[in-house]
Amino acid sequence: MTKPELVDQVAAKTGMKKKDAAVAVDAVLETIQDTLNRKEQVSLVGFGTFDVRARGERMGRNPRTGEQITIPASMVCIFRPGRKLREAVGG
Repeated sequence: MTKPELVDQVAAKTGMKKKDAAVAVDAVLETIQDTLNRKEQVSLVGFGTFDVRARGERMGRNPRTGEQITIPASMVCIFRPGRKLREAVGG
């Protein structure tokens, strides 16, 4: 599903105009992004949890040359699905 399709679904389920639904979807996504940027967790009970974790420096290989390279440490976003979401998708 793409973002425009998500906006269409939100508009259909809430009775909102597409323009208002787009503003709501953008606001939710921006809020999640801002919270993760502050290294805080976003927990939506039943749906899942978004979090930021540190990934340490590690060794890798350049697939073209086979040369060993160092992959620098970084922060990564993770998502852990909640129980209701896992059950809804059959997992």
